[in-house]
Amino acid sequence: MQTLTTINGLFSENEIAVPDYQRAYAWDTEREKDKKPRQVNQFLNDLEDYRRSTAISPYYFGHFLFERYGDHEFGVIDGQQRLTTIVIFLAALFRRLGEIRPLTAGELKDYDDTIKSDGIYRFTTVAYDKMIFRDYVIDQLFDNKSGLDTTSARRMVSAFDFFNEALRKREETDLTRLLEIILTARCTTHPVANESEAIQMFIFQNNRGKKPSNLEIIKAQFMFQVHLHGGKQTKSLLNELKDRFEHIYKAIARIEYRLDEDDVLTYTLRVYFNSLWEGDAIERINKLMTAPEPLTFIRDFTRSLAECFRNLEVFFNHDEQQYMEIHSLVTLGNIGIALPFIVKAYQFGVAIADKCALAAALEILVVRHRLIGTRADMTSRINDVFQKFTREQPGVWDIVGRINWICKGGDSWWWNYWNTADLTAALQGGVSAGTAKFLLWKYENFLRSGGKKGYAGYRYTDIDLPDLEHIAPQTPTQGKPVAAGYPEYDEEFRNQYINCLGNYLLLSGSHNRSIGNKPFLEKRATYTYLRQQEEVRELTEGSDCWTKEMITDRKERIIAFILSHY
Repeated sequence: MQTLTTINGLFSENEIAVPDYQRAYAWDTEREKDKKPRQVNQFLNDLEDYRRSTAISPYYFGHFLFERYGDHEFGVIDGQQRLTTIVIFLAALFRRLGEIRPLTAGELKDYDDTIKSDGIYRFTTVAYDKMIFRDYVIDQLFDNKSGLDTTSARRMVSAFDFFNEALRKREETDLTRLLEIILTARCTTHPVANESEAIQMFIFQNNRGKKPSNLEIIKAQFMFQVHLHGGKQTKSLLNELKDRFEHIYKAIARIEYRLDEDDVLTYTLRVYFNSLWEGDAIERINKLMTAPEPLTFIRDFTRSLAECFRNLEVFFNHDEQQYMEIHSLVTLGNIGIALPFIVKAYQFGVAIADKCALAAALEILVVRHRLIGTRADMTSRINDVFQKFTREQPGVWDIVGRINWICKGGDSWWWNYWNTADLTAALQGGVSAGTAKFLLWKYENFLRSGGKKGYAGYRYTDIDLPDLEHIAPQTPTQGKPVAAGYPEYDEEFRNQYINCLGNYLLLSGSHNRSIGNKPFLEKRATYTYLRQQEEVRELTEGSDCWTKEMITDRKERIIAFILSHY
């Protein structure tokens, strides 16, 4: 492998793989809803900008760092995101050219050099994504996207579909020019036989793309320290680290859409050092790396890190969510303050009934904290019960009791931030869409149970793409709010009624899109599915208008439910 080469030269006669202890595919494709810049889109935009330019110098893909396994076998240490995207793009490009006309002899050789030749795949991703990468992207054996186990697999499929769609609109001359640009694009490489050198280079190198996460940086630092201090244990310690990080990245691939990997690093730090005050993982771990013998910490912390990811994977798993309290806390989302407690509960083997009690109490804490929005410090009020929650004393009831105490306001001003009076006041105004959907789902279960305890519960996932409906639209219907069955859109109505709980309704995404800003009676006729929709019909029986009084009535009902449950 030459130091300065082309993309064709990089792949030709070589076999390149992403080691399983490295992170999987992490580049995103722009989604219709958010329209945020994404790496896959930017990849194609950069190529198109170059194609339209008058540039004479070759396109440049940057630097790649490899560990040499054999004469023509390499593992990617840095640059796997760009390499994976290049291969995905080439696979889509060859496919599109082949749809237009048979590939030329030169193009068939280019395909053999960069994609696959006589059953040899030039590039292979991490093992747990390997088959979907080969079957869907390279060999194109099927186009069924169901059953994708990992977020990284979904990203690869999404990137391939995106490139296919984009290239379908291009002329043959554009396609052949793009192929030429890619194959002749320059890159620099640094293959090393010494893994320690490769890791050092990764730590100090910063290429375009996704910035390395704190977790990736710490993994590299740990491996480097093992090379420095491992002695006779170096090989066995490195194998142990690689094995644990392989399991960590597999867990990330399955739960990445739930939470950020660097947040899990922080949760691990808090559990490992038994303090909710732990925050800056890089700074904390860097200090520990300067200790005379850091290997014991590296081994113990990596084990704890893998266990934390494994426990969270179980917590977020569908089977675990058969328990409504766990399903409810997972559904609430953005529960970072709760997760160190959850990690400990799974780590200590707490009974499922106690896990459910803990989840229910933590849900109350998160909901109140989110609704009331006080700047008062929560950590100082719950850190002591977190520290007392140990393997030797794994009872959850001190934690549950503390949360109940906080919600009652305690007996002094210091506790008096999340009490019922403040919660009541907070519910009078606007509630964020995500929190409102959650509360309305809980209200739905309350209505279905008739207020009785023991009701099995209607799961949030039973609703098809849950959405938040404004019964009185945010903007007047056809410019005629009164004629359409809504109050006059005066300042009071806009400020106090539009975005309050009484005017919110939970329904499926398709239902919400179908009714839009229709007149009230037309909307009302569709409210036949959820129990809360029937409640609106009952409230408006005999009326053709959704009034301020009705909104107030319904808001008071919902608030009464929230106060009785939170």
